[in-house]
Amino acid sequence: MSAMPDSVDQFSAKGLSAPAKVDPRHTAVLVVDMENDFCVEGGAMVLPGYEKLIGPQLRVIETARKAGSPIVFITDAHRPGVHRDREFLKRDRHCIEGTWGAQVVDALKPLPDDHYVIKRRYSGFFGTDLDMTLKDMEVDSVVVMGVVTNICVRSTVHDAFFLGYRVFVPEDCVAAPSQREQISSLFDIATSFGWVTDSREVANAYDTGSRIDNRFEFA
Repeated sequence: MSAMPDSVDQFSAKGLSAPAKVDPRHTAVLVVDMENDFCVEGGAMVLPGYEKLIGPQLRVIETARKAGSPIVFITDAHRPGVHRDREFLKRDRHCIEGTWGAQVVDALKPLPDDHYVIKRRYSGFFGTDLDMTLKDMEVDSVVVMGVVTNICVRSTVHDAFFLGYRVFVPEDCVAAPSQREQISSLFDIATSFGWVTDSREVANAYDTGSRIDNRFEFA
């Protein structure tokens, strides 16, 4: 579990955090960038320690599948030969479309009837049909997990909130390059964009209908 601040500032203390319920019929699990280039040895831009995410992520995925919630794998994929790819102005080349590096890691056991969305930028919503797909499935809440917390996960969470979705982020299912980025991003998500929880609470909410509390206290 991430270290939580002992107290919050006067501004953040004005946040609201009523417990929220997960309705399997209207909730989707969004798995962001769990791809070989980011996770597996030999990948272009590997985040060390990704293997710690697999168990918690599978707990959420398998529980959600059993409850009938859609699983959406959102994959970064960049076309070869594109000269002005904005991500490549800030990051080394990675996740080239059609390559091993752009494939979902085998450890998460993706299925053919799961949903797959290709993105070209950090957010899973920007320039994709993710929002339309979720709305067609009558989804109004999303569980977001993957890598990395402070870039693609956070961008996806922001856009989900802007588009009107209720957002849950299990902290043991996301990872950042350092503890500083992890805690800062989770704090911002909890105070302004959604609920920060963990994989066991999400699974329990699916199984029993219990409500999810935010992991940050605002008062």
